[in-house]
Parts: sequence; C-alpha cells; structure tokens
Amino acid sequence: MSYQAEYQRSMKDPEGFWRKQAEDLEWFKFPQQILTRNEEGVGYWFADGEMNTSYMALDHHVKSGRGDQLALIFDSPVTNTKAKYTYAELTDAVARTAGMLADLGVVKGDRVIIYMPMIPEAVISMLAVARLGAIHSVVFGGFAPPELALRIDDAKPKVILTASCGIEVKRIIEYKPLIDKAFELAKHKPECCVIFQRPQAVAALTPGRDHEWTSLLAKAKPVGCTPVKGSDPLYILYTSGTTGKPKGVVRENGGHAVALKYSMSAIYDMKPGEVFWASSDVGWVVGHSYIVYGPLLHGCTTVVYEGKPIMTPDAGALWRVCSEYGVKALFTAPTAFRAVKKEDPQALLMKPYDLSKLLTIFSAGERLDPPTEAWLTEVSGKPVIDHWWQTETGWAITANLRGVEPMPVKSGSSTMPVPGFNIQILDENGHEVERGTQGYIALKLPLPPSCLNRVWGDDNKFRDGYLSMFHGYYATGDGGYVDADGYVFVMGRVDDVINVAGHRLSTGEIEEVIATHPAVAECAVIARDDDLKGQVPMGLVVLKSGVTMDEAVLQKELVTRVREAIGAITCYKDTVVLARLPKTRSGKTLRKTLCNIVNGKAYTVPSTIDDSGVIPEIIDTLRSKQFVA
Repeated sequence: MSYQAEYQRSMKDPEGFWRKQAEDLEWFKFPQQILTRNEEGVGYWFADGEMNTSYMALDHHVKSGRGDQLALIFDSPVTNTKAKYTYAELTDAVARTAGMLADLGVVKGDRVIIYMPMIPEAVISMLAVARLGAIHSVVFGGFAPPELALRIDDAKPKVILTASCGIEVKRIIEYKPLIDKAFELAKHKPECCVIFQRPQAVAALTPGRDHEWTSLLAKAKPVGCTPVKGSDPLYILYTSGTTGKPKGVVRENGGHAVALKYSMSAIYDMKPGEVFWASSDVGWVVGHSYIVYGPLLHGCTTVVYEGKPIMTPDAGALWRVCSEYGVKALFTAPTAFRAVKKEDPQALLMKPYDLSKLLTIFSAGERLDPPTEAWLTEVSGKPVIDHWWQTETGWAITANLRGVEPMPVKSGSSTMPVPGFNIQILDENGHEVERGTQGYIALKLPLPPSCLNRVWGDDNKFRDGYLSMFHGYYATGDGGYVDADGYVFVMGRVDDVINVAGHRLSTGEIEEVIATHPAVAECAVIARDDDLKGQVPMGLVVLKSGVTMDEAVLQKELVTRVREAIGAITCYKDTVVLARLPKTRSGKTLRKTLCNIVNGKAYTVPSTIDDSGVIPEIIDTLRSKQFVA
C-alpha cells in the first residue's frame, strides 16, 4: 500500500483503521469501543478492551512457541558485562519480580517509581509493574533529589525500585544518598524502597524502610498477569513544562500497545525476530517506547546498553554493538552522532565492523541538523531518517514510513505526518497558513492512539497546557512549516523549554535555581546553539545593587547549584553578568530577542521595550565575553 493510501485511510475511517491494527495484538477481551470522545474532542481509545501489556509483550510470544528467541541483550562496556535473555527467561524474571512487588502489597492502580541505571532489572521492573496492573513512573537516575522528590509527591508511589549506583565513564554515582535526600524532601513517604546492589558501590540499607532486592526476589513466587482496561494507565512519565513544574504524562495501556506495535512495522520496517536498538535510557520516552515496549510487543530482540557513543571505549561503540548483535535498525539522538563525528570525523572507527545487517539509522529527540545528517549518510552509506515526536505522544508524529513506502529524504525535514496525526500549521489566531509559511504546529483532535489525554492528577493542566491555545487542536509547542510537497519541517520550540541533547528542560526551572544565589537580583536563561548538544542553557544575570563578585567564582557556584538542584544533564556552564535585562513596559523579559542576539540571528527590538538603549549595552557586554561576533 502507498503512504498516501495508508494515511488517507487513517483520516477518513480512524476507527476502522485502528481496529485493524488492534487485531494484531492478543487481548483478553477485544475492545468494542474503539474511539470515544469527550466534549472537547479529546479521544479515548479501546477503553472497554481487557488486556495486559506485559502479557502482550512476553507471555503471548512464549505461548506462540517463540520462548527460545532472544528478547533482550544487555551490553555494559562500563562494567565489561554482557547478558542475554530469551522470551521465556525474561517472562520468568518479570513474573518473579512481579511476585516480589505483590509481596510488598503492590496491587492494580498503585504507583511504583523506578530510579534505575541501564541494567536489565530496569526493564524487568517496568514489565513487572505492568504485569500487576500497577502504574510505573521511571525517573532518570541522573536527576537530583529535589526533582525526584517532586515526582514522589505527585505520583505518590507505594514502592520505589532502585539500584545502589549508576556508572558513568569516569565515575560512579551512588543512588542511595540521592534517594535518602529525596525521601527527606518529599511530603509523601513511600512505604518502602527495594535496592538492587551492584558490586561497584554497595548501599547501606535504612532499617524498616529498605529491602535488598536479591533477598526479596529469592522468596518471591511468579505471578500471572492482572487484566486491565484499555483506558487504564500503564505509566506516568514527567516532562518539563513552561512553568518549571513537571507534568505527569499519562499513557494508557490500550492505545499505547496498538500504536507501538503498528509503528515497529510501519515506521521502522521491523519483523519479529529481528534486532532493534534504541540507544537511549529507560528514563526517557524513547526508552519506554523503543527499548522496552515497542520491540517486545512486536516480538523483536531489544538491546539495553550501559555506555556512551564515545569513550566506552571510543567513538566506534555504536558500530561495535550494531555489528556484534546484528542490529537491523539503530535509533539514537543527533547529539550522539555529533559526538561521534567530533571524535572520529573520518569514521575510521566504523571500518573494522561488519554493518551489513544495519539497514537504517533513525534519529529523533531534537532536530537532525543537515550537516550531521549529510556526514552520517556519507560515512555509513545507510539511509538516515529523522522523525519527530514528543513525550506527550509516545511515538512519531512525522516520519518516513520505511515499512509502508520509503520516501525520498529531504534534508532538514522529518518527512510526512504519520497515519492518525492530522497536522496543521496555524497562525497566532488559529487560522491555517499557506504552505511554505512558518507557524505553530498543531494537531487536530482527536489524537491517535498512545497520545496523552490527561495529565496525572490535574485535568486543568492538560487543558491549559495543550488545548487552550487553539480550539479543537493539541498545541505541540513547536513551530515549523509544510512545504509544497507536504514535507514537514520542525524548526524548534516556541515556548521556553529548551532541548539539550534530546532532553527537554525548562528554562524557568533553571532560572529559579539561579535566582536563589544571594548575589543574583534577577536572571534570564536562554538557549544557546551548540554544535554537539543542539542547545545548551546560558544564564544572563543582574547582580544585586552594591554587590560585587568575581564572575568566575559566580559562574562556578551557579554551575554547582544547577547541578545539585536539577542534575548534570542541564549542561549549564555559561553565565554573563549584565547591568540590566531588556524588558517590555509591562515587565516581560525579552528572552527571544536575547536568544537571537547570542545565536547570531536577525532580531527586532519590540516597540513595547522599556528602554531601547539596553540592547546595545548587552551586545557590547556579550561581545567582550566573546559570545557575540
């Protein structure tokens, strides 16, 4: 079938289209209500179906006679460890871990926070929580205690599953002190914490609260799968918002399973038994969708990699894994490819490896810049496919459907809308603009399966954050245009969330941390373009009257504060002291103007500015610090 026929079918008969995709999964009770909508047009998919995502991803394959097929490959260059699990072995491990959680009192609907490094137990934990019909919320192990505490208070978990440490290239990160501090900060107190001890750093247990993973697991018995409704939550995943407070994106079981199963064949051209590698972390949505659920729902082999694209041991790491395990499709962020390009510009470290089984390289998480795309295409000889999606959708909004009809690649474009997504480019008044004209990228309701239809515990936040800007549309927060051929070009965020190496971070949240410094009167955090990470935050601060401080000392102290409050993933390092910030007469800081100045882009000084003389002053200061040419 052609792409256009597939897409038009999803637009004209969405219920029929998605009913057919749902038939590819084994339900306990097939749904009769394929799509229901509320008064705002928000869609709910497969609400009355009965199922269990863990069953669909594991037990189904074992019962279909494929228990001996590889399900999961673990590769950890930082510990020099490798392991493999067949579908039968992974099912058993998940069933026993679910039994361990059941012994702790976890039942359907309970929340469990998973704060883990990239080890098999992280994947096993997610599937075990799903097996019980409970709801997991995975928190990236690099997040600082205040961030973890926020998520504890919002999700109110019964149990936290963690490990004694995570391992970076040159250091070990002990998780127990971070967990202890988060418990101290959080108002909600989980009943217990289960710690998987790693030999690199064994954690001391807190009596009465902490349990040792292996000991508990040894006493547990395997349990079966708890049936849930298609509309029941599978997980909560927090994403940064413009206010700085994270939003808990709720993913429902039914639509999630159907969309991901479809995407594995339609977008990634994968078949059961083939090896798929999403080089990401389970703490991010890519890890949820395409390390854990997508490949396993489709009966593929997935790779869990505890390492980096460089330095573990070198910039040939990605190619070594692809060659060793026969990876058919590699999916990672542009940042990873930029890092490899920086370390190995001639791709000499690729040459020793047999990449004959690697057919396609996929990129997402941020815009794939044309120079990186061109370099990767040239050195690999493989199609390099950009696709665009969000934590909120859980899978691609635009893509090049390799399993339906591979389309010509256009540099800078993530190709066409994925079936189910009705993309419109709107002006600020909600009117459609002509092709080739930039505007706000909006998705006409109802959204297809897997997309969020609520925020955990806050319906108003969902409406205000996504539906209020344009009536009848989901506002993506991204800007861009559609060209004459229908190709979508996503140009970047239109709010104050910046994208650092594929991780969405709130500038407002970083500003709050900087503002706590006793010398800082006010500040603005903007996104500075970065060749490696896409964007990095930059702090522009105004000191309190009468305060003098060495800028190098201030910069060091602010880096420490941001790292401790949010985490090293912010990559915050640059601070410039200004005499004042440019503001409108109503007091709004001109962040977009500042951002354009720093990045060498054209800008206009708004007529509403309080004092136009402040802009030349700022440019002179930035030029003296070599931030402006």
